[in-house]
Amino acid sequence: MTGSEGRKHTGRMIKSGTKIVGGVTPGKGGQSVDFEGTDVPVFSSVGEAVAATGANVSVIFVPAKFTKGAVVEAIGAEVPLVVVITEGVPVKDTAEFFTLAQGSKTRLIGPNCPGLITPGVSNAGIIPADITKSGRIGLVSKSGTLTYQMMYELRDFGFSTAIGIGGDPVIGSTHIDALQAFQDDPDTDAVVMIGEIGGDAEERAAEFIKANVTKPVVGYVAGFTAPEGKTMGHAGAIVSGSSGTAAAKKEALEAAGVKVGKTPSETAQLMREIMTGLAGS
Repeated sequence: MTGSEGRKHTGRMIKSGTKIVGGVTPGKGGQSVDFEGTDVPVFSSVGEAVAATGANVSVIFVPAKFTKGAVVEAIGAEVPLVVVITEGVPVKDTAEFFTLAQGSKTRLIGPNCPGLITPGVSNAGIIPADITKSGRIGLVSKSGTLTYQMMYELRDFGFSTAIGIGGDPVIGSTHIDALQAFQDDPDTDAVVMIGEIGGDAEERAAEFIKANVTKPVVGYVAGFTAPEGKTMGHAGAIVSGSSGTAAAKKEALEAAGVKVGKTPSETAQLMREIMTGLAGS
């Protein structure tokens, strides 16, 4: 939080209710940063910060080449939740710290993600806090900008929690992890799931929904017009043959009982109808 992006978003997180207890910048331990009257201490290592503050979340705002080291340090300090905002992390680095996290006490979100927010309570990452309100819809999304659009379009109903999981080929928490959490969450009545072309994460999520999720799920898959074989935006968004296409993902989700919109606005309307029905029942 001594860097420009970290400082900016730390201030935003504090304003949206997050309890920021410390920052970590190697070599700057003992300093502090003032956020409009809130003085936040800086530590030289994650271990020091956790020992001094009892912090249970680390939000990582460091350049891509330093991200692996920052995540490994957080895992070593046994931070329960590590949110990796950084874009452009080498897949090899992500695979290495993802493997290290398996069997550890740390749950990873990201990299290349906007983080997660429970509106009015806490915000870990870069999601704008003022575009929606607290409500009973859960949202899990590969796309940061579509996360924001969906939160805004359904602001009249509001969200229990919104999670941006990131669009890289290797990520920590998946659609399935979030779907399980929303299924178990008494404050969530229905779920919006946003995917995109490339890989088979949405197909696997469809199988999970069919077997394990009893709450209504609405889906959207970005990339219906993407040309085959071309990487589109996120590193994970590449289509090969029929595998990973938006149409194949839509078909798999609909077979699992998920209503899938053709556009973000149509998807929001499908969820609006579900929430109105739940309110009337």
